[in-house]
Amino acid sequence: MSAKPDCIEMSVGGLTLDPVTKTPIVILKDTENKLNLPIWIGLLEATAMATEIEGISMARPMTHDLLKTLLGEVGCAVESIEITELKENTYYAAINLTLAGGRQLMLDSRPSDAIALALRAKCPIYVAKTVLEASSVLQQDESKEMPVENVSNVSQEKWGEILEKMTPDDFKYKQ
Repeated sequence: MSAKPDCIEMSVGGLTLDPVTKTPIVILKDTENKLNLPIWIGLLEATAMATEIEGISMARPMTHDLLKTLLGEVGCAVESIEITELKENTYYAAINLTLAGGRQLMLDSRPSDAIALALRAKCPIYVAKTVLEASSVLQQDESKEMPVENVSNVSQEKWGEILEKMTPDDFKYKQ
């Protein structure tokens, strides 16, 4: 049962690629494995998630590692993240922090950054029930189920190859 009554606790079930656009997708799953929430993300964020999921240590800290370290050094704890809204096919998220002295703070975030940070902080990931309902309606409207390529076990070298083949236009969020 979720600690937030209007949310469902979920975890990262895996990373895949959209077969048409080759855009990475993070799949969130509920604890009972009944609900899935696919969120299209950027390649850099997918790489950040994949390295954490696979336990790959980088020679230097990645952005999300730096953020986690910085927050810890100034006495903040990442309590949870929450996927809060779905508006015009765009997901919104928040990072819930506890500051020194116990003050609570909620920061606006892209879902991909919030999830990458949650993986590092080992904190809960919540999704608002309204987001799951809206996403379910969108998924039902799709004419057919498209297979997705599973990339959750892609090696660091393979991610390097994928990144080398990309152009700057591949990193733009398409609306």
